[in-house]
Amino acid sequence: MNYYNEIINELINNEITKRVKDYSKNKSDLNTYYNVGKLLIEAQGGEKRAKYGDGLIKNYSTKLIKEVDKKYNITNLKRMR
Repeated sequence: MNYYNEIINELINNEITKRVKDYSKNKSDLNTYYNVGKLLIEAQGGEKRAKYGDGLIKNYSTKLIKEVDKKYNITNLKRMR
């Protein structure tokens, strides 16, 4: 038995598994943020900017920060939009 080959195979398999998981996570994030952006535009009546300013984005951001995570700030929601 060649232990070095077994060790390297284990390490390579681990790296492949980590990269596949990272890819899946990134793909899921991308799809989610795209869909959130679409929903924000629809909530603003299909306009790139709401006629009443960014009040909607600010309102949603405040709620999302409290209920989900602080990373859903105004800037990030605008980027998604």
